[in-house]
Amino acid sequence: MKKAYVVGTCDTKFKELAFVKDLIEKAGVQAVLVDVGIFGHEHPVDVSRETVAKHHPAAPDFLARVKDRGIAVSSMSEALAEFLPSREDLGGVIGLGGSGGTALVSTAMRRLPIGVPKIMVSTVASGNVAPYVGPNDIAMMYSVTDIAGLNRISARVLGNAAHALAGMIKNPLPEVEENRPVVGMTMFGVTTPCVTQVRALLEKDFDCLVFHATGTGGQSMEKLIDSGMMKRVLDITLTEVCDLHMGGVMSAGEDRLGAISRTGIPYVGSLGALDMVNFGAMETVPEKYRSRNLYVHNAQVTLMRTTPEENTVMGRWIGEKLNLCGGEVRFVIPEKGVSMIDAPGQPFHDPEADRCLFEAIEKTVRQNERRKVVRLPYHINDPEFAAALVEFFLEVGR
Repeated sequence: MKKAYVVGTCDTKFKELAFVKDLIEKAGVQAVLVDVGIFGHEHPVDVSRETVAKHHPAAPDFLARVKDRGIAVSSMSEALAEFLPSREDLGGVIGLGGSGGTALVSTAMRRLPIGVPKIMVSTVASGNVAPYVGPNDIAMMYSVTDIAGLNRISARVLGNAAHALAGMIKNPLPEVEENRPVVGMTMFGVTTPCVTQVRALLEKDFDCLVFHATGTGGQSMEKLIDSGMMKRVLDITLTEVCDLHMGGVMSAGEDRLGAISRTGIPYVGSLGALDMVNFGAMETVPEKYRSRNLYVHNAQVTLMRTTPEENTVMGRWIGEKLNLCGGEVRFVIPEKGVSMIDAPGQPFHDPEADRCLFEAIEKTVRQNERRKVVRLPYHINDPEFAAALVEFFLEVGR
Protein backbone atom coordinates (compact mmCIF):
# COMPACT_ATOMS: atom_id res chain seq x y z
CA MET A 1 0.00 0.00 0.00
CA LYS A 2 1.29 3.46 -0.84
CA LYS A 3 1.60 6.20 1.75
CA ALA A 4 -0.37 9.27 2.75
CA TYR A 5 1.64 12.48 2.59
CA VAL A 6 0.56 15.00 5.24
CA VAL A 7 1.80 18.45 4.24
CA GLY A 8 1.84 21.77 6.07
CA THR A 9 3.87 24.38 7.92
CA CYS A 10 5.13 22.57 11.00
CA ASP A 11 6.48 25.80 12.49
CA THR A 12 2.87 26.96 13.03
CA LYS A 13 0.60 23.91 12.64
CA PHE A 14 2.58 20.92 13.88
CA LYS A 15 0.00 19.81 16.46
CA GLU A 16 -2.80 19.69 13.89
CA LEU A 17 -0.62 17.97 11.26
CA ALA A 18 0.58 15.38 13.78
CA PHE A 19 -3.05 14.74 14.78
CA VAL A 20 -3.98 14.04 11.15
CA LYS A 21 -0.96 11.79 10.64
CA ASP A 22 -1.79 9.79 13.78
CA LEU A 23 -5.40 9.22 12.69
CA ILE A 24 -4.35 8.09 9.22
CA GLU A 25 -1.91 5.58 10.68
CA LYS A 26 -4.49 4.30 13.16
CA ALA A 27 -6.74 3.72 10.13
CA GLY A 28 -4.09 1.40 8.71
CA VAL A 29 -2.22 3.62 6.26
CA GLN A 30 1.40 4.66 6.68
CA ALA A 31 1.76 8.45 6.72
CA VAL A 32 4.64 10.80 5.95
CA LEU A 33 4.71 14.23 7.62
CA VAL A 34 6.21 16.83 5.28
CA ASP A 35 7.26 20.23 6.61
CA VAL A 36 6.95 23.21 4.27
CA GLY A 37 7.38 25.89 6.91
CA ILE A 38 9.80 28.76 6.46
CA PHE A 39 11.06 29.00 10.04
CA GLY A 40 12.95 26.44 12.09
CA HIS A 41 11.51 24.42 14.99
CA GLU A 42 12.23 21.35 17.12
CA HIS A 43 9.24 19.21 16.14
CA PRO A 44 9.89 15.71 14.73
CA VAL A 45 8.99 15.39 11.04
CA ASP A 46 9.55 12.73 8.37
CA VAL A 47 10.59 15.14 5.63
CA SER A 48 12.25 18.37 6.68
CA ARG A 49 11.75 21.77 5.11
CA GLU A 50 15.39 21.66 4.02
CA THR A 51 14.81 18.41 2.13
CA VAL A 52 11.82 19.89 0.30
CA ALA A 53 13.73 23.11 -0.45
CA LYS A 54 16.50 21.17 -2.20
CA HIS A 55 13.99 20.26 -4.90
CA HIS A 56 13.65 23.89 -6.02
CA PRO A 57 14.49 23.85 -9.73
CA ALA A 58 16.65 26.98 -9.64
CA ALA A 59 17.49 27.94 -6.04
CA PRO A 60 17.78 24.87 -3.76
CA ASP A 61 19.48 27.02 -1.09
CA PHE A 62 16.74 29.66 -0.87
CA LEU A 63 16.00 28.97 2.81
CA ALA A 64 19.49 30.09 3.77
CA ARG A 65 19.56 33.28 1.76
CA VAL A 66 16.03 34.58 1.14
CA LYS A 67 14.98 37.08 3.81
CA ASP A 68 11.57 38.11 2.46
CA ARG A 69 8.86 35.80 3.81
CA GLY A 70 6.63 36.15 0.76
CA ILE A 71 9.41 35.19 -1.61
CA ALA A 72 10.43 32.30 0.63
CA VAL A 73 6.86 30.94 0.69
CA SER A 74 6.63 31.17 -3.11
CA SER A 75 9.96 29.40 -3.43
CA MET A 76 8.84 26.64 -1.06
CA SER A 77 5.72 26.20 -3.19
CA GLU A 78 7.89 25.72 -6.28
CA ALA A 79 10.07 23.24 -4.43
CA LEU A 80 7.09 21.24 -3.16
CA ALA A 81 5.69 21.14 -6.70
CA GLU A 82 8.87 19.30 -7.71
CA PHE A 83 9.09 17.17 -4.57
CA LEU A 84 5.63 15.57 -4.47
CA PRO A 85 5.55 14.26 -8.06
CA SER A 86 8.97 12.66 -7.48
CA ARG A 87 7.70 10.40 -4.65
CA GLU A 88 7.18 6.88 -5.94
CA ASP A 89 5.45 5.80 -2.70
CA LEU A 90 2.88 8.60 -2.73
CA GLY A 91 -0.66 7.26 -2.53
CA GLY A 92 -2.43 10.52 -1.66
CA VAL A 93 -1.89 13.97 -0.14
CA ILE A 94 -3.62 15.98 2.55
CA GLY A 95 -2.74 19.58 3.27
CA LEU A 96 -3.79 22.00 6.03
CA GLY A 97 -3.59 25.75 5.76
CA GLY A 98 -4.90 29.27 5.73
CA SER A 99 -4.77 31.34 2.56
CA GLY A 100 -0.97 31.20 2.30
CA GLY A 101 -0.67 27.53 3.18
CA THR A 102 -3.51 26.64 0.84
CA ALA A 103 -1.81 28.40 -2.06
CA LEU A 104 1.52 26.74 -1.21
CA VAL A 105 0.24 23.17 -0.96
CA SER A 106 -2.44 23.28 -3.68
CA THR A 107 0.12 24.47 -6.23
CA ALA A 108 1.99 21.21 -5.73
CA MET A 109 -1.23 19.17 -5.67
CA ARG A 110 -2.07 20.51 -9.13
CA ARG A 111 1.12 18.92 -10.44
CA LEU A 112 -0.05 15.43 -9.46
CA PRO A 113 -1.97 13.24 -11.93
CA ILE A 114 -5.74 13.27 -11.92
CA GLY A 115 -6.95 10.34 -9.83
CA VAL A 116 -4.33 10.64 -7.09
CA PRO A 117 -6.31 11.49 -3.89
CA LYS A 118 -5.84 15.12 -2.86
CA ILE A 119 -7.58 16.79 0.12
CA MET A 120 -6.99 20.38 1.18
CA VAL A 121 -8.42 21.43 4.55
CA SER A 122 -8.51 25.20 4.33
CA THR A 123 -9.89 28.33 5.96
CA VAL A 124 -10.71 29.69 2.48
CA ALA A 125 -12.51 26.62 1.14
CA SER A 126 -15.98 28.15 1.45
CA GLY A 127 -15.14 30.97 -0.97
CA ASN A 128 -13.94 31.00 -4.56
CA VAL A 129 -11.61 28.00 -4.73
CA ALA A 130 -10.98 28.13 -8.48
CA PRO A 131 -7.49 29.66 -8.10
CA TYR A 132 -6.48 26.79 -5.80
CA VAL A 133 -8.17 23.88 -7.57
CA GLY A 134 -7.89 24.88 -11.23
CA PRO A 135 -8.58 22.04 -13.70
CA ASN A 136 -7.77 19.36 -11.15
CA ASP A 137 -9.50 16.93 -8.76
CA ILE A 138 -8.53 18.55 -5.46
CA ALA A 139 -11.14 18.08 -2.73
CA MET A 140 -11.44 21.29 -0.71
CA MET A 141 -12.77 20.97 2.85
CA TYR A 142 -13.67 24.10 4.81
CA SER A 143 -12.02 24.06 8.23
CA VAL A 144 -14.90 26.05 9.87
CA THR A 145 -12.58 27.33 12.63
CA ASP A 146 -9.07 28.55 11.93
CA ILE A 147 -6.39 25.88 11.91
CA ALA A 148 -4.95 27.14 15.16
CA GLY A 149 -5.08 24.41 17.76
CA LEU A 150 -7.35 21.44 18.34
CA ASN A 151 -10.86 22.02 19.63
CA ARG A 152 -14.19 20.22 19.38
CA ILE A 153 -14.78 21.60 15.87
CA SER A 154 -11.32 21.41 14.35
CA ALA A 155 -10.70 17.90 15.70
CA ARG A 156 -13.86 16.63 14.00
CA VAL A 157 -13.15 18.36 10.66
CA LEU A 158 -9.51 17.28 10.57
CA GLY A 159 -10.48 13.78 11.65
CA ASN A 160 -13.03 13.45 8.86
CA ALA A 161 -10.45 14.62 6.33
CA ALA A 162 -7.83 12.19 7.66
CA HIS A 163 -10.22 9.24 7.50
CA ALA A 164 -11.36 10.27 4.02
CA LEU A 165 -7.79 10.16 2.68
CA ALA A 166 -7.07 6.89 4.47
CA GLY A 167 -10.19 5.37 2.92
CA MET A 168 -9.20 6.50 -0.56
CA ILE A 169 -5.74 4.97 -0.26
CA LYS A 170 -6.88 1.72 1.40
CA ASN A 171 -9.62 1.15 -1.13
CA PRO A 172 -8.15 1.74 -4.58
CA LEU A 173 -10.54 1.50 -7.48
CA PRO A 174 -10.26 -1.60 -9.65
CA GLU A 175 -8.38 -1.11 -12.88
CA VAL A 176 -10.78 -0.77 -15.79
CA GLU A 177 -9.54 -2.13 -19.07
CA GLU A 178 -10.49 0.49 -21.62
CA ASN A 179 -9.44 0.12 -25.23
CA ARG A 180 -11.70 2.75 -26.76
CA PRO A 181 -9.90 5.93 -27.85
CA VAL A 182 -10.67 9.03 -25.81
CA VAL A 183 -12.64 11.94 -27.23
CA GLY A 184 -13.30 15.21 -25.39
CA MET A 185 -16.59 17.09 -25.69
CA THR A 186 -17.77 20.40 -24.24
CA MET A 187 -21.32 20.91 -23.03
CA PHE A 188 -23.53 23.51 -21.37
CA GLY A 189 -27.11 23.11 -20.20
CA VAL A 190 -28.37 24.82 -23.36
CA THR A 191 -26.39 22.47 -25.64
CA THR A 192 -27.10 19.27 -23.72
CA PRO A 193 -29.45 17.79 -26.37
CA CYS A 194 -26.75 18.09 -29.03
CA VAL A 195 -23.98 16.58 -26.90
CA THR A 196 -26.24 13.79 -25.66
CA GLN A 197 -27.09 12.81 -29.24
CA VAL A 198 -23.45 12.95 -30.32
CA ARG A 199 -22.35 10.87 -27.35
CA ALA A 200 -25.02 8.25 -28.08
CA LEU A 201 -23.70 7.93 -31.64
CA LEU A 202 -20.06 7.59 -30.59
CA GLU A 203 -19.85 5.89 -27.20
CA LYS A 204 -19.85 2.35 -28.62
CA ASP A 205 -16.46 3.02 -30.19
CA PHE A 206 -15.12 5.96 -28.16
CA ASP A 207 -14.65 6.78 -24.49
CA CYS A 208 -16.51 10.10 -24.37
CA LEU A 209 -15.29 12.60 -21.76
CA VAL A 210 -17.80 15.45 -21.44
CA PHE A 211 -16.60 18.71 -19.88
CA HIS A 212 -18.98 21.33 -18.49
CA ALA A 213 -17.98 24.62 -20.15
CA THR A 214 -17.66 26.56 -16.89
CA GLY A 215 -14.15 27.91 -17.38
CA THR A 216 -12.35 25.20 -15.48
CA GLY A 217 -14.14 22.66 -17.68
CA GLY A 218 -12.48 24.00 -20.79
CA GLN A 219 -9.17 24.26 -18.97
CA SER A 220 -9.45 20.64 -17.81
CA MET A 221 -10.08 19.39 -21.31
CA GLU A 222 -7.14 21.31 -22.71
CA LYS A 223 -4.88 20.11 -19.90
CA LEU A 224 -5.67 16.52 -20.90
CA ILE A 225 -5.01 17.37 -24.54
CA ASP A 226 -1.61 18.82 -23.63
CA SER A 227 -0.85 15.71 -21.57
CA GLY A 228 -1.37 13.51 -24.62
CA MET A 229 -4.28 11.62 -23.10
CA MET A 230 -6.84 13.03 -25.54
CA LYS A 231 -6.24 12.64 -29.27
CA ARG A 232 -9.50 14.04 -30.67
CA VAL A 233 -12.02 16.71 -29.69
CA LEU A 234 -15.63 17.59 -30.41
CA ASP A 235 -15.63 21.13 -29.05
CA ILE A 236 -19.35 21.82 -29.38
CA THR A 237 -19.65 24.53 -26.71
CA LEU A 238 -17.38 27.61 -26.76
CA THR A 239 -19.37 29.79 -24.34
CA GLU A 240 -16.26 30.39 -22.22
CA VAL A 241 -15.06 32.74 -24.97
CA CYS A 242 -18.00 35.07 -24.20
CA ASP A 243 -16.96 35.34 -20.57
CA LEU A 244 -13.34 35.97 -21.53
CA HIS A 245 -14.29 38.96 -23.67
CA MET A 246 -17.16 40.43 -21.66
CA GLY A 247 -15.98 39.77 -18.12
CA GLY A 248 -18.27 36.89 -17.24
CA VAL A 249 -17.60 34.42 -14.45
CA MET A 250 -16.84 31.34 -16.57
CA SER A 251 -13.85 32.30 -18.67
CA ALA A 252 -11.28 29.63 -19.50
CA GLY A 253 -8.69 32.33 -20.20
CA GLU A 254 -6.79 33.46 -23.27
CA ASP A 255 -5.37 29.99 -23.86
CA ARG A 256 -8.72 28.45 -24.79
CA LEU A 257 -8.04 26.48 -28.00
CA GLY A 258 -4.31 26.75 -27.27
CA ALA A 259 -3.83 23.03 -26.71
CA ILE A 260 -5.50 22.32 -30.06
CA SER A 261 -2.92 24.38 -31.93
CA ARG A 262 0.03 23.13 -29.84
CA THR A 263 -0.75 19.46 -30.38
CA GLY A 264 -2.25 19.57 -33.86
CA ILE A 265 -4.90 17.00 -32.96
CA PRO A 266 -7.96 16.57 -35.23
CA TYR A 267 -10.56 19.13 -34.19
CA VAL A 268 -14.28 19.52 -34.79
CA GLY A 269 -15.79 22.62 -33.21
CA SER A 270 -19.00 24.61 -33.13
CA LEU A 271 -20.58 27.70 -31.60
CA GLY A 272 -22.54 26.31 -28.67
CA ALA A 273 -23.82 28.97 -26.21
CA LEU A 274 -21.91 31.86 -27.79
CA ASP A 275 -25.12 33.81 -27.36
CA MET A 276 -24.60 34.23 -23.62
CA VAL A 277 -22.30 35.73 -21.01
CA ASN A 278 -22.52 34.17 -17.54
CA PHE A 279 -22.87 36.19 -14.34
CA GLY A 280 -23.94 35.31 -10.83
CA ALA A 281 -27.18 36.43 -9.20
CA MET A 282 -28.91 39.39 -10.85
CA GLU A 283 -27.44 41.86 -8.38
CA THR A 284 -23.91 40.84 -9.42
CA VAL A 285 -24.36 41.87 -13.06
CA PRO A 286 -22.09 44.90 -13.71
CA GLU A 287 -23.91 48.21 -13.85
CA LYS A 288 -22.89 48.81 -17.47
CA TYR A 289 -24.85 45.69 -18.49
CA ARG A 290 -28.02 46.25 -16.46
CA SER A 291 -30.03 47.52 -19.46
CA ARG A 292 -29.07 44.57 -21.67
CA ASN A 293 -31.14 41.48 -22.55
CA LEU A 294 -30.74 39.52 -19.30
CA TYR A 295 -32.18 36.10 -18.54
CA VAL A 296 -32.37 34.61 -15.05
CA HIS A 297 -31.32 30.98 -15.47
CA ASN A 298 -31.67 30.36 -11.72
CA ALA A 299 -31.13 32.27 -8.47
CA GLN A 300 -27.35 32.03 -8.81
CA VAL A 301 -26.94 32.43 -12.60
CA THR A 302 -27.89 35.34 -14.83
CA LEU A 303 -27.25 35.19 -18.58
CA MET A 304 -26.67 38.19 -20.88
CA ARG A 305 -27.33 38.03 -24.63
CA THR A 306 -24.30 38.90 -26.75
CA THR A 307 -24.65 41.72 -29.28
CA PRO A 308 -23.75 41.80 -33.00
CA GLU A 309 -20.63 43.87 -32.19
CA GLU A 310 -19.49 41.46 -29.47
CA ASN A 311 -20.13 38.50 -31.73
CA THR A 312 -17.98 40.04 -34.44
CA VAL A 313 -15.09 40.39 -31.97
CA MET A 314 -15.51 36.81 -30.74
CA GLY A 315 -15.81 35.44 -34.25
CA ARG A 316 -12.52 37.04 -35.23
CA TRP A 317 -10.84 35.77 -32.05
CA ILE A 318 -12.00 32.21 -32.66
CA GLY A 319 -11.01 32.44 -36.31
CA GLU A 320 -7.47 33.53 -35.48
CA LYS A 321 -7.17 30.67 -32.99
CA LEU A 322 -8.28 28.20 -35.66
CA ASN A 323 -5.70 29.60 -38.06
CA LEU A 324 -2.99 28.46 -35.65
CA CYS A 325 -4.17 24.84 -35.78
CA GLY A 326 -2.00 22.62 -37.95
CA GLY A 327 -4.17 19.53 -37.75
CA GLU A 328 -7.44 18.70 -39.47
CA VAL A 329 -10.12 21.25 -38.53
CA ARG A 330 -13.84 21.30 -39.26
CA PHE A 331 -15.72 24.20 -37.72
CA VAL A 332 -19.46 23.73 -38.09
CA ILE A 333 -21.96 26.61 -37.97
CA PRO A 334 -25.60 25.92 -36.96
CA GLU A 335 -27.46 28.60 -38.93
CA LYS A 336 -30.72 28.32 -36.96
CA GLY A 337 -29.31 29.02 -33.50
CA VAL A 338 -26.47 28.27 -31.12
CA SER A 339 -28.32 27.41 -27.90
CA MET A 340 -31.62 26.19 -26.49
CA ILE A 341 -32.73 29.80 -25.90
CA ASP A 342 -31.45 31.08 -29.26
CA ALA A 343 -34.42 29.92 -31.30
CA PRO A 344 -37.68 31.50 -32.54
CA GLY A 345 -39.82 32.50 -29.58
CA GLN A 346 -36.95 32.12 -27.13
CA PRO A 347 -35.44 35.05 -25.13
CA PHE A 348 -32.05 35.09 -26.90
CA HIS A 349 -33.25 34.65 -30.49
CA ASP A 350 -31.31 37.28 -32.43
CA PRO A 351 -30.61 36.42 -36.10
CA GLU A 352 -28.56 39.59 -36.63
CA ALA A 353 -26.21 38.81 -33.75
CA ASP A 354 -25.80 35.27 -35.03
CA ARG A 355 -25.15 36.51 -38.58
CA CYS A 356 -22.31 38.73 -37.36
CA LEU A 357 -20.76 35.81 -35.49
CA PHE A 358 -20.97 33.47 -38.46
CA GLU A 359 -19.59 35.98 -40.96
CA ALA A 360 -16.71 37.03 -38.70
CA ILE A 361 -15.56 33.42 -38.44
CA GLU A 362 -15.89 32.78 -42.17
CA LYS A 363 -13.98 35.96 -43.06
CA THR A 364 -11.20 35.30 -40.53
CA VAL A 365 -10.46 31.62 -40.98
CA ARG A 366 -7.93 30.92 -43.73
CA GLN A 367 -9.57 27.88 -45.21
CA ASN A 368 -7.72 25.13 -47.05
CA GLU A 369 -7.96 21.36 -47.53
CA ARG A 370 -7.25 20.73 -43.84
CA ARG A 371 -9.07 23.68 -42.29
CA LYS A 372 -12.71 24.17 -43.28
CA VAL A 373 -15.71 26.15 -42.04
CA VAL A 374 -19.06 24.53 -42.84
CA ARG A 375 -22.54 26.07 -42.60
CA LEU A 376 -25.53 23.80 -41.96
CA PRO A 377 -29.24 24.82 -42.05
CA TYR A 378 -29.95 23.40 -38.59
CA HIS A 379 -30.27 24.47 -34.98
CA ILE A 380 -27.42 23.25 -32.78
CA ASN A 381 -29.75 20.87 -30.92
CA ASP A 382 -31.31 19.36 -34.05
CA PRO A 383 -30.64 15.63 -34.55
CA GLU A 384 -29.39 16.36 -38.08
CA PHE A 385 -26.74 18.70 -36.70
CA ALA A 386 -25.52 16.10 -34.20
CA ALA A 387 -25.31 13.50 -36.96
CA ALA A 388 -23.29 15.90 -39.12
CA LEU A 389 -20.85 16.60 -36.27
CA VAL A 390 -20.24 12.87 -35.89
CA GLU A 391 -19.68 12.52 -39.63
CA PHE A 392 -17.08 15.30 -39.61
CA PHE A 393 -15.47 13.84 -36.49
CA LEU A 394 -15.01 10.47 -38.15
CA GLU A 395 -13.74 12.17 -41.30
CA VAL A 396 -10.93 14.14 -39.59
CA GLY A 397 -9.86 11.11 -37.59
CA ARG A 398 -9.17 8.91 -40.58
